[in-house]
Amino acid sequence: MDAKTNIKQRLPSRHVTEGPTRAPHRSYFYAMGLTTEQIHQPFVGVASCWNEAAPCNISLMRQAQAVKKGVASAGGTPREFCTITVTDGIAMGHDGMRSSLPSRECIADSVELTVRGHAYDALVGLAGCDKSLPGMMMAMVRLNVPSIFIYGGSILPGNFRGQQVTVQDMFEAVGKHSVGAMSDEDLDEIERVACPSAGACGAQFTANTMATVSEAIGLALPYSAGAPAPYEIRDAFCMTAGEKVMDLIAQNIRPRDIVTLKALENAAAVVAASGGSTNAALHLPAIAHECGIKFDLFDVAEIFKKTPYVADLKPGGRYVAKDMFEVGGIPLLMKTLLDNGFLHGDCITVTGRTIAENLKSVKWNPHQDVVHPADKPITVTGGVVGLKGNLAPEGAIVKVAGMSNLRFTGPARCFDREEDAFEAVQQRTYREGEVIVIRYEGPKGGPGMREMLQTTAALTGQGMGGKIALITDGRFSGATRGFCIGHVGPEAAIGGPIGLLEDGDIIEIDAVAGTLNVKLSDQELAQRKTKWSARATNHTTGALWKYAQQVGPAVGGAVTHPGGAHEKQCYADI
Repeated sequence: MDAKTNIKQRLPSRHVTEGPTRAPHRSYFYAMGLTTEQIHQPFVGVASCWNEAAPCNISLMRQAQAVKKGVASAGGTPREFCTITVTDGIAMGHDGMRSSLPSRECIADSVELTVRGHAYDALVGLAGCDKSLPGMMMAMVRLNVPSIFIYGGSILPGNFRGQQVTVQDMFEAVGKHSVGAMSDEDLDEIERVACPSAGACGAQFTANTMATVSEAIGLALPYSAGAPAPYEIRDAFCMTAGEKVMDLIAQNIRPRDIVTLKALENAAAVVAASGGSTNAALHLPAIAHECGIKFDLFDVAEIFKKTPYVADLKPGGRYVAKDMFEVGGIPLLMKTLLDNGFLHGDCITVTGRTIAENLKSVKWNPHQDVVHPADKPITVTGGVVGLKGNLAPEGAIVKVAGMSNLRFTGPARCFDREEDAFEAVQQRTYREGEVIVIRYEGPKGGPGMREMLQTTAALTGQGMGGKIALITDGRFSGATRGFCIGHVGPEAAIGGPIGLLEDGDIIEIDAVAGTLNVKLSDQELAQRKTKWSARATNHTTGALWKYAQQVGPAVGGAVTHPGGAHEKQCYADI
């Protein structure tokens, strides 16, 4: 049976729908109720990270149905499938957090395998959690079929006795409770009201940071990433995405046409301007890696350094994602950056138009103070800063949005896993002025590069913000605030300098100069290295063992395969 349109002849799905030899394959499609016309139309994978693990994902299946209607109305055949999510808020503070960053790779891999196995021609991907957003975008650029990304939307803020609260306040409440500043009754009350709806954590934590990235990098429709999950307008965005992906098939506009070096620089700029999560310094290099573009932590940090911080968003500021959407959304933020020379306006997007063309009709809203003009920023340097020095030859990252003191010097207090550090915080056996070091939590050493929000939030809740610093070869949550430095590389598990530290070593942090040093000579560090030996791991089988064997350093995005630079055949061209 021949295809009804010429376009089918260049699409991957021809391998499962066209010609006499594909009669067995077509019988399967008839078994699922497809018509002859639907079988010979382009196949669009509609991938969602729906599950019942957390509120971030719970609305994705409903939104996927709107996408499918859009695809069908524009002459495509949608094929829905789901993949996993590991939700950081529930994985936080215990061994489950080791699964979080590896889940990013699992999401990208599983979407790739599903699309490859069934020869889909395009992809609309819906994601709601910290690692599912970059994982879905990684799959899009890896496969390089026409694709549109959809964020499931943020949660609405909670209300605790007249105060707007988020899950960040919950983690900090644990610290307050530990020092008697919050009663059992108060803790019970706030936990019941902090998260009042479906959607991802509401402030500029990792999910909303990467949602902001999705619009800035060009893979999401304008305004679509800002609307909270409960808002009915989300269905309209989803329907439009389904229709629009069919235009991308017709025009043969692919993700790697969109995700260029300039687009990655735009993405890094919105992270800095919004005071976004340090995790973006892992995810942007990983997305670039899929395209075969070199864009590592140092490249990201260079953009951070020259981009002003303009969006007054939590955890460093006052507002949440809902508030920014209601005053003009991500396009308002991007418009002021573009007008002041901080964005490349000539990058193509999934609308088929450039960034500048998309933003042409966006007017500045003078009746709001969520987003400041880029020529009158909150601070002239971005909300996230890269660091380098003899303690971090491969770099480190710190979020400075909302911080007043950007320098810190103090003696090291070393812990070889997060649980030990958290116990010290709970028991208050640390001293003010110390630099808490949590090591062997990197991509290999963890394995899985755990986030440390439980520990950092407890310190903040105890009133130690600015009075103590924390460094790790692991990661921090987007909800972390205070002098908390992550992604220190090389990691301890492979003999990095952080693994050579001893209690009392003086650590110097300077987020103005961008340095992270320990007051030890090269000779002393070299001598200690001769006595160092790798620490044994408890994870000797299963997915975490496999991840530890494959994962690369944080500086390159903690990726697990050679990437686009080594590709010999792109899936979209089969």
